[in-house]
Amino acid sequence: MCTAARSTPALFSLLFLSILLDPSPALVTAQAPDVMTQGDATDTRSARVAGLVLAADGDVPLPDVTVEVVGRETNVRTRTDRRGHFSLAGVEPEDGRLELRFTRIGFRAEERTVEVADGVTSRIETRMVRQAVALDPVGILIERTRMIGDPLVGATIPGSSFYLAEPDLRASSMAYANVHDILRQVPGVNVQDEEGFGLRPHIGLRGAGAERASNITLMEDGVLIAPAPYSAPAAYHFPVVGRMEAIEVRKGASQIRYGPRTLGGAVNLVSAGIPDRRSWMLDLSGGGEGMARGHLRVGDSGERFGWLVEGYQAGTDGFKELQGGGDTGFDTRDVLSRLRFTPNPGGARHQEFELKLAWNDHTSNETYLGLTEEDFRRTPNLRYAASQNDVMDTEHIQLRLQYFLQPSSSTDLVVTAYRNDFERIWYKLQSVNGSGIAGILDTPGAHETDLAWIRGGDSPADAFRLRANNRTYRSQGVQSVFGYRTDLGGTEHSLEFGARLHYDDEDRLQWEDRYRMANGSLVLTSEGAPGSQANRLGEATALALFVQDDIRAGRWTFTPGLRWESIQFTRTDWARSDPSRLEPGEVRENSVSALIPGVGASWQWSPNVHLFGGLHRGFGPPGPGADQDTRVEESLNWEAGVRVRRAGIGADVTAYWSDYSNILGRATLATGESGTGDLFNGGEVEVYGLEAAADLDVDRYVDLPFRVPVRMAWTLTRGTFQSSFESGYGPWGTVEAGDRLPYQPEHNWSGSVGIEDAGRSLTLSWNGASAMRTEAGRGTIPEGEGADGFTVLSLRGEWSFAARGTLYAGVQNLADEQYVVSRRPAGARPGLPRTLFAGFRVTR
Repeated sequence: MCTAARSTPALFSLLFLSILLDPSPALVTAQAPDVMTQGDATDTRSARVAGLVLAADGDVPLPDVTVEVVGRETNVRTRTDRRGHFSLAGVEPEDGRLELRFTRIGFRAEERTVEVADGVTSRIETRMVRQAVALDPVGILIERTRMIGDPLVGATIPGSSFYLAEPDLRASSMAYANVHDILRQVPGVNVQDEEGFGLRPHIGLRGAGAERASNITLMEDGVLIAPAPYSAPAAYHFPVVGRMEAIEVRKGASQIRYGPRTLGGAVNLVSAGIPDRRSWMLDLSGGGEGMARGHLRVGDSGERFGWLVEGYQAGTDGFKELQGGGDTGFDTRDVLSRLRFTPNPGGARHQEFELKLAWNDHTSNETYLGLTEEDFRRTPNLRYAASQNDVMDTEHIQLRLQYFLQPSSSTDLVVTAYRNDFERIWYKLQSVNGSGIAGILDTPGAHETDLAWIRGGDSPADAFRLRANNRTYRSQGVQSVFGYRTDLGGTEHSLEFGARLHYDDEDRLQWEDRYRMANGSLVLTSEGAPGSQANRLGEATALALFVQDDIRAGRWTFTPGLRWESIQFTRTDWARSDPSRLEPGEVRENSVSALIPGVGASWQWSPNVHLFGGLHRGFGPPGPGADQDTRVEESLNWEAGVRVRRAGIGADVTAYWSDYSNILGRATLATGESGTGDLFNGGEVEVYGLEAAADLDVDRYVDLPFRVPVRMAWTLTRGTFQSSFESGYGPWGTVEAGDRLPYQPEHNWSGSVGIEDAGRSLTLSWNGASAMRTEAGRGTIPEGEGADGFTVLSLRGEWSFAARGTLYAGVQNLADEQYVVSRRPAGARPGLPRTLFAGFRVTR
């Protein structure tokens, strides 16, 4: 399966070979995004520069400052990270000096002369003065299509927000670009692992259910990216995080702009933008269990046209040991292209068009079949023989056409048309001898014969049922945002008016084949007909409108907003004996509309400290086929917090409370249920908690010859049912008022401590969570009804050197900790064991 992944694509290999043989001027790299450097490979002299860029008023760290070497023909530049730091390695000095220029929109350009010496790190600190500038079209477009955009502006948002730049993604991705590992550093995020790679992630925000990220608003570049965001939002497709240049997370009142789901928050994945000049990047890595990854990005911009092409491939043989042998890993291939056209550069009316095309192909030998408690404690990475045929194949195609117009300094318009097509078939074990696999593994004593067959013992014909979960998805629409800026009565107003017309559907044509086990191998005994297990189409048509005003008056910022969602659901069921759908089907329709208000406020206590708070309504639509008794998910949510940004330290602390009038449980296979998609009301629920994150540069307070950055994040979450009831939804069962919600750890934590010296770094990181229930209840968690608490340590080092780029290596799960990450869909499942990896990155 992973042969293509282990033999990295020919394009990557040929490009690397051309770099080694290229007699042209060699490359110089830096530890920041969008590095474009060049020097003389024949001169071994080199200098290293590390620095911090601050705003002169208040010593606020400045992200995204361009730092470039001037006074020579070659071009050497980098950017500051979100904490204002930058570094350059392998720079060739002239007469022992470097001339550096610092530029950023909204600030006066600064130049500094730095005294340097070969092999010695020179450290500088630069302060930039704010100045009023005309609104830049690029900045306006980012503001309209991203949730945070400029990280500096993000520090003043009247609500909880978090921005992870490309260096943050790179440092936390370790062996695999696992979105779970990356998002653990964001407070308020609850992730639940399943297979160790983050292929189909479970992400929840502030107590909203994490199952397949179906309770959050998930976007790529500001466009809904779930397979069918309204009718089937479970993330069986998730964009490749390894090709992203940023991830944005917003919670609280300010995220109602990004519905339809406003319960916990929104996540926006930001793909690489078109560079402003010719550049390319190559990243190759490998590791244990046949792990291989290749990433190539090439782009350029001229006066009218700009373009970017990107390829990404990753794969592994897998770490689980399948009885009888075989792959348990995955192979992913991803290609992205962008083309931008600016008809009249520099004209009074700025216009641009951008076309984005993306394709993803994925195969994973993954299963829902876990282990019994006894087998897990003995051999946690075992996979039973009955899962030998389990495999998932998917293909995703993404199309986006965007138009941007800025006719004046006070108005702008963005219109985006989009289409996503997704096909997937997950062929996997469903039941044995008529019993569901979850029940067999939960009560092995009552299913000794079934379990013996699962482990490879001979069985009668038709004992095993393997279901072909064959589904296709379509998501398409048009969305627009109109921006208007004005001053009224001494206050600045930035108004946004938005609309989205959207359609999506999920088409199921599923069947089950039957097998027997013979000498440890599954043998087909009865072949099912397409549609004989499920033959239905779920559709949703939605119109969404919103208005939001960003009001600034002195030290105060207010963001009142209002969203309206109107959704029409349709579900059509055809006879399971009619796969061609020639006869009329049974049609069920339901509709829902909601008015979703919210308001946030922020007060600047000082240039370094902001207090913020907000109140908003949470809303989650049910989906096609819901009966009359099914209610929408609704909540009242408030938050209050403080945000600190100053040289050497940053901190965010937020308290939140969500009062649900109703939550929903969905009977999916991923939750260990039947897979019908039936909905269950959970009634009133209360969730409250505390989120905290901090960054500290120890070297700013202790005299050290190198930088020592420390990062910490912690989340407290407590969710309880407020009423007693009996539920047909397995994870709830018999509920008493005061019972804790399942799959919601009380504590999540992450952090890191590192040593950095201009192109060289060594970082120890950790993440973990307390034990959590897998079924509703209270008190001590019974054996077999919980996932283990854990803390995983990882180590990563980087070394940037002249003429070739950056080498990196690391160990994920340094202590090889073994723990149960989940008991759904069926049985105990392990986390990723100790994994070694190494690679190199070249940027020009």
